[in-house]
Amino acid sequence: MSFVPTTYEEWEHCITVKCDIPLTPAYVAERIEALQNMNDFHTQKFVEQWGQAHLDQTLAWFQQAEAKLTA
Repeated sequence: MSFVPTTYEEWEHCITVKCDIPLTPAYVAERIEALQNMNDFHTQKFVEQWGQAHLDQTLAWFQQAEAKLTA
C-alpha cells in the first residue's frame, strides 16, 4: 500500500484503522459538506497540499462510504 491511498479499500483502511476514526453517518456527512465547500479553510488547505484531483477522489470515497452506510 502506498502512502497515499489509491483505492476505496486503502482509503477506508487509513481512516478506520490507521487513524482510528469510525465512518459514522454523522462524520461522513460532515466531511462531505466540508469537502464540497471551497470557502472552508481546511478544504482550501487540502487542495493546496494534495491538489483538486485528490480532493475530488477523497470526496468520492466519502460519498461511497455514505452509500454503503445507507444501503
